[in-house]
This record gives sequence, C-alpha cells and structure tokens, in this order.
Amino acid sequence: MKAEERWQARFGAPRVTLPVWARQAPARAVYRSNASGAWEVYVWDRAAGSARQATARPKGTSHGALDPTGQWIWWFSDTDGDEWGRWMRQPFGGGPDEPIDLEPGFPAGIALSSTGEAAIGMARPGEGFTIYLVRPGEPARVIYEHAEAASVSAISLDGSLIAISHSEHGDSRHPALRVLRPNGELVGDLHDGPGKGVLGLRFAPLPGDRRLLTLHERRGRREPLVWDPETGDQREIWLRDPGEITADWYDDGRSLLVIRANRGRTTLTRYDLPGGGHFPIETQHGVIEAAAPRPDGSVEYSWSSGAHPQVIRSTNGHVVMNHGGPISPPSVPVEDVDVEGPGGRIHALVSRPERGSGPFPAVFLLHGGPTAQDDDSFVPQVAAWVDLGFAVVRVNYRGSTGYGSAWRDALSGDVGHIELADVAAVRDTMVDRGVVDPDRLVLSGASWGGYLTLLGLGTQPKMWAAGIATVPIADHLAAYQEETEALRAYHRALLGGSPAEQPERYRHCSPITYVDQVEAPLLILAGENDPRCPIGQIETYVSRLAERAHDHEVYRYDAGHGSLVVSERIAQMSAQLDFARKHVKTEP
Repeated sequence: MKAEERWQARFGAPRVTLPVWARQAPARAVYRSNASGAWEVYVWDRAAGSARQATARPKGTSHGALDPTGQWIWWFSDTDGDEWGRWMRQPFGGGPDEPIDLEPGFPAGIALSSTGEAAIGMARPGEGFTIYLVRPGEPARVIYEHAEAASVSAISLDGSLIAISHSEHGDSRHPALRVLRPNGELVGDLHDGPGKGVLGLRFAPLPGDRRLLTLHERRGRREPLVWDPETGDQREIWLRDPGEITADWYDDGRSLLVIRANRGRTTLTRYDLPGGGHFPIETQHGVIEAAAPRPDGSVEYSWSSGAHPQVIRSTNGHVVMNHGGPISPPSVPVEDVDVEGPGGRIHALVSRPERGSGPFPAVFLLHGGPTAQDDDSFVPQVAAWVDLGFAVVRVNYRGSTGYGSAWRDALSGDVGHIELADVAAVRDTMVDRGVVDPDRLVLSGASWGGYLTLLGLGTQPKMWAAGIATVPIADHLAAYQEETEALRAYHRALLGGSPAEQPERYRHCSPITYVDQVEAPLLILAGENDPRCPIGQIETYVSRLAERAHDHEVYRYDAGHGSLVVSERIAQMSAQLDFARKHVKTEP
C-alpha cells in the first residue's frame, strides 16, 4: 500500500466509541461510529445481535445518550456543526424523532433517570446558563439559572437528586458542585475553595442510593470522592500511584473502577469500598480512552496505542464489537522524551519514521484544550505525518492535564507564552539530540494548538519553517465577543477577567498582536460555522497577512469546530500534507 493510500485508509477505517448500555436493560446500548462516512449515533441490541444507525445528518451528530430503561435515545440536533440547536429523542427500536420542548441553545449537559425525567443544561448569549427538568409531555421546569458557567453533571437513578457543576464563585476552571431536588430545593453544596475544583461523575447505580461519585483536587491532582449530599458524609479514595484519576461505579455500588492516566498511558484498578482493597486489572500497554464495568463484573474498554489502532475489548478476554469494513493500517510506536524546561520537567512524545536515522523534518503537533494532553493512543493524523517522512513531536506543555493540578494551572498571567516556552525547550533538545532538523520544522495544531501555532510563528519567527493552524484563536478580544457563553466564562477564568477588565493581558496573549513578525509560510483551516474560534477574528488576522503580501493559504470548510465527516477530514489532512511538501523538503 502506498503512503497516501495508507494514511487515507486510517481516516476511513470504521471506528466506534465504547458502547454505553442502559443500566436497567444492559443488553441495550448506544455508541457513535464513523462507518456511514460521518460520525453518527447507533444503537445495539446485544441480545439480538443487531445494530442500527439512529441518526443520519449531512454534517454528523456529536451527542447521543440512552436512558437507564433502554427505551429512548436522546441526541442533539445542531445546524451544520455550529453547536446551536435542541435535544431530540427517538424510540430505541426506531421511529420518528420527537423534539424536546426547549428553546434552542448551546448544550450544557444532559442526565437521564429511570423514571422518565431528563436534567438538561442550555446556554444562550445574554441569558447565561439554565438547567431544566424535563418530563416529555409536560412543560419544562427551570430548576437553576445563573450568569456564570453551569452544566448538568448527573441525576440519580430514581430522578430524586440532580447534580450541577457551577462557577458562581467566578472560576469555571475550578467548578463547584450543587445537588438539587427536582423542585429546585437545595440538598447540598461541595466547594473546596480557590484553585480546587470538584467534578461530579455519577450517582450510585442503585434506586434510592444518594451517593455521588466525584473528583476532588485536595492533594494536587484529581482523585475520587464518594459524597452523600443529604448527610454531608464524604469518603476520599486515597491512591498511592501517581497520575490523574477518574472512576466509575460497579453495578452493585460496592466497588469502583479506577482509571489512572500516567505519562500518556492508562491502567485500570478495581477498588473495594467496604474493605479498601486495590485489585489491578490487566490490560495491554497503551491508552484506554473509556472503560465501564458490566453487570457480570467484567470491564469493557476502548484501547489503542500509537502503533495499534483502536479496539473495544473486555477483561473476559474477547473483542466486544467490530463494526466491519477495512482495518486501519498500523503505525510506529511512540517514544517518551523528558526535557528540563523553564517551569519543570516536560514530558513529550515522539514518533519517528521507520526509515532513516535523522535528523528528520518534523512537525510539532500541539494539542488543544489547553486542558487536554497528548498520549500513546492511535492518532491517524500523527501516522500520516510519519508516512510522509516527518518525525512528530507532541509536547505536554504547562496547562496540560495528566501531570497534576499545579502543572495544569500554571498558565496564569502569561497565557500562550508559557506553553510556547515549553515547546521551545523541547524543540532545542530534539535539535541537540539530532532527532530533528532545525531548518525543516513545522509548527501545527488545532483549536488551542492552532492558537499556539499562530502565536509561536509571531513570537518565535526564527524557529519554524512553516505553520499550519486549524480553527485557531487569532485574537482573544474578538473571539470573546462572538464565542459561546461557556468559553467566555473560561476566558475570564484563564485571563483574570473580561477584556474590559484585562485589556492589556488579552492584547499581550493574542497572535494578532505579533502578526507582522510572522516569517514562515502559513496555512489556516477554518470552519464557517465555528462557535468556539469564530471565523470573523480569523478573517481579520488573514487580512493583516494579505496587507503585507505574506505567503499564506486559507482552507475554509462548511462546518463548525472541526468536522465529523470522514471525507472532509481526509481533504483537510491532504491540504496540510501538500502545504508541508511545498515548503519543507522531506530530504535534506
């Protein structure tokens, strides 16, 4: 198979998310797949061995859920990827979609009970955030509203308790938890103070059980906490091993599945609540993107590594499901690199071409977020660059998750410049070790990574031979005026206030401030309907490039913050590889 055929086959190979089953009907499950050519919602009747596609929309479908009884699929209907729309529901066995009687907005969480209620969060410009209790056939009831960011975290199985993540204290990066009754009555609050967020995961999977599984940050990283909001009782789950942790309930409510991410890999452990015992679960070396216990005590999980494509496995030893179609070609394994940086040790991941010994042309592929991380999972984009003959370097700069709360929160004050200082340290180390060629380096990324790409080209112009920025922030101030309410709240938390309160900080951290210093040729990819990194501020940045006849290209596509359509993703990847071929030699 030729290199171009190989990388396109990776994008086109059918993939699935981990099937999520109904708690009271575990033979019924919902998942998302790209098998139709776009990411859509599917349902799977495990007892009958049959699956069907539940949604079919030109731009794909981002959100799908299944109620605990397995009777209804809920999915979000937006317009051409703009994330603005309303919730719909559909019978599990098929039938017409029913619109939920709420005014359109941006989704802010959904949770479904076994008694028919849905807790639904919506955000609307100028109105802030509203949480509704919805019983189909009845008028929706407002149970919470606030100008600051809020979303639905969970609802108890019997619908008697609703958990809401909120930032009434003004810091959406470190949310608090509130539990309400369906009539809006306050049951309990959990807030650990400045710089220590509390995240709600799920109520215990038993009728009448009030315990809520949460994550706290009292010891400098996220760890599980079981909280009874009615009595106030709290039980911290202390775990010795390093890494970021999340968890889920086993169906009996007596054990937790602990999912630990450390240095870009994942491990599983069963934690026994009555006895406090830890029982490691054997899995392959790599990344588990999602995992959940089945009623029989086994665990199903979605696994991949940098070299091996995704597969849905069970701890019983079998592959859970395969959507059919061509299998994705493998790629190269990932190498770990540790670099001493200006703010501490930086962990980076390197993927090298199989042929040659370097120094290679390289792409520094920066992740979005910034509260996200690169890991040892299978990424078709990384494999495509490797097939072209490029090394791929991915940096978990300060601001990334996975390395503790202090590392994630280190962006305060000098946003963008802090991350790029870490990228520069890794770049210099890779050059000194002879891995990459300093004259053939591409800076690239999407979303926050796209923002860092534009900022890096303007503030580090001598370091990069070319830049590729996908759906970037080009101007924090202009983006703030047009983006979603949740992102405005995030901007205020990250930059210490609104543009009116911190005008110099917004200017200092914006790529457009440094646009006239850009020297490298630049490709920008932008979605026409993007509500997160609006196209207007990108157009202004591009016009500044054009004014001085700077070498640049723009790829616009008819969707939002990325595309759910396989052919469009292939076209975007092709545009990036063609741009790199044009401006960076693959041979010295």
